[in-house]
Amino acid sequence: MTPDPPTRSSATPNRAAERDAGASECASVAIPGGGGAEFEVIGRLRERFEAEAPRRRLDGEVWIGDDAALVDVVPGRSPVPPLVDAGVLLATDLVVQDVHVDLALCLPEDVGWKAVMVTVSDIAAMGGSPSSLLVSLAVPPGVSAERIGRGVADAAAAAGCVVVGGDLSDAAILVVSVAAVGHLEPVSRPERTRPSRGGPSAGVEPTGPLLRNGARPGDVLFVTGPLGASAAGLRLLRGRETGDRYSDDLGSSGVPGGSGDAALVHAYRRPSARLAEGVVARSAGSRAAIDVSDGLAADVRHLAEASGVGVALESVPVAPGATMEEALFGGEDYELVVATDRPAELVAAFGEAGLTIPVPIGRCTGDPGEQTLGGSPLPRGGWRHAIGGSGARP
Repeated sequence: MTPDPPTRSSATPNRAAERDAGASECASVAIPGGGGAEFEVIGRLRERFEAEAPRRRLDGEVWIGDDAALVDVVPGRSPVPPLVDAGVLLATDLVVQDVHVDLALCLPEDVGWKAVMVTVSDIAAMGGSPSSLLVSLAVPPGVSAERIGRGVADAAAAAGCVVVGGDLSDAAILVVSVAAVGHLEPVSRPERTRPSRGGPSAGVEPTGPLLRNGARPGDVLFVTGPLGASAAGLRLLRGRETGDRYSDDLGSSGVPGGSGDAALVHAYRRPSARLAEGVVARSAGSRAAIDVSDGLAADVRHLAEASGVGVALESVPVAPGATMEEALFGGEDYELVVATDRPAELVAAFGEAGLTIPVPIGRCTGDPGEQTLGGSPLPRGGWRHAIGGSGARP
């Protein structure tokens, strides 16, 4: 029997280890027309949006269902230019007080930083590079918009982005919304035989984005780094003695312990999107990718189900100081899971770029029902919102 993941305070879900079978500890804003699990609601909304869209999706465009969208900025042109050259990547994300972040455990600067990084991480998962950001703040009394902005500015600079606009409002709770615009760098890939779901077919591999549905049986699965550090950092912060206030010093971890503890807390407070890793993975001919935001157990399933493949994981790299449960279910690591049939080329490309060599964790299989870890069923877990369901806002 797999042990339950770390228990989360009902005041701060923070995407830390919620089992799929368990009841949600918080609900987001209700969606008119019914509630349900996050991906069920997204599916219903997607059907509505696409049914009522004033135009059809162009060949090569990516709409709802992946980490980011790829769209033609001037639809209707003839001939349509290759979207790898003319299209833009679009991604957006939210950081909501008492859902994604606990203001008692982090600084306003941390919230601004995290809001940017979780958004551009979706661009990274597509193998793209972000360029511009729109940042909207809904700020309650007693929270400094300027300090949140400082964290936004620092993260934007680290990601190579410019903040070009946004909005500002007062609110009952803090909400930071970031929208990112990015692009795909042109890459040259050799001609090869690429199998399709219906059998092998020859051709030149497309230079489009890395998609969740691109994995094929036999592909090797890699992850760009160890997992569980963010969830472990959250655990450490929650384990402080009652009344021990979080340090206002950005250089302090806010918890007792050595440098290992500080590194875990930093991973929670200041995650980093794997932007260079995504670009290199795409240029090395990888077929699919997803960022680990909801937890490895959940996100590798998302990739497998989108691609129509099974997954046989052999191992999971656990960050020093974290547990296996935190590595599988904790989420907010923002490492990339990459599927490729060119493992040697991927490893070589990372080495040539001076990046940490990705860790092989298993393979994609031809049985979509296969989801295993070390030969046993892959435990279910990870972050899920309950949208308009029976859960109550904390």
